[in-house]
Amino acid sequence: MNSDAASRPYRKLARAQREEETRRRITEAAVELHGTVGPANTKVTELARLAGVSRMTVYNHFPTEVDLFMACSTHWASSNPFPDPSKWADIDDPSERLLSALMELYGWYQLKEGMLGNVLRDAPILPSLAEVMDVLWSPYMEEIVRTLALGWSVERADLEALHATLRLSVSFDTWRVLTGSRLDNDRAAELAARMVMGAVGSGSPQGC
Repeated sequence: MNSDAASRPYRKLARAQREEETRRRITEAAVELHGTVGPANTKVTELARLAGVSRMTVYNHFPTEVDLFMACSTHWASSNPFPDPSKWADIDDPSERLLSALMELYGWYQLKEGMLGNVLRDAPILPSLAEVMDVLWSPYMEEIVRTLALGWSVERADLEALHATLRLSVSFDTWRVLTGSRLDNDRAAELAARMVMGAVGSGSPQGC
């Protein structure tokens, strides 16, 4: 085997590593811009400048907006873990589970408000972003609702009201409205829990 043939695998590996590094820089630049100006105001020119690449390089790595939004969303999520609904499922009493979940979720919303606010604001006007949210965010929110809906003693006719108020209580927008009214996270969680329990005709959750 000549020296050129022997070195070819190493050159391929080095090239693959450079490509992966370039993709990572573009992804991280997109995350930074989405967290500051928002996805709708992120321009490819600025993204390329921040990543230190050309516009064509951005398109080569991410041919569509969906590709880019999926990459930066999964990258951000890996560094900012979502609250785990399976932990809440271990709480048998549904009212206690609801309040505990809302307190944790609202605290997380506060920590991640910048990114979540920008992305949820822009998704309705960016079909490609909405497509990614349908894959990554919407199923997560429905998992939360299913977990929090367990164990309630309600008639079948009240299940729709239960699910509707649960979706409202776990919404980022609901958290913003409540805390924007000068409630802290725990008080906002207590109020949202009362709303759910009122819809199903139950008493107040523990702590309310």
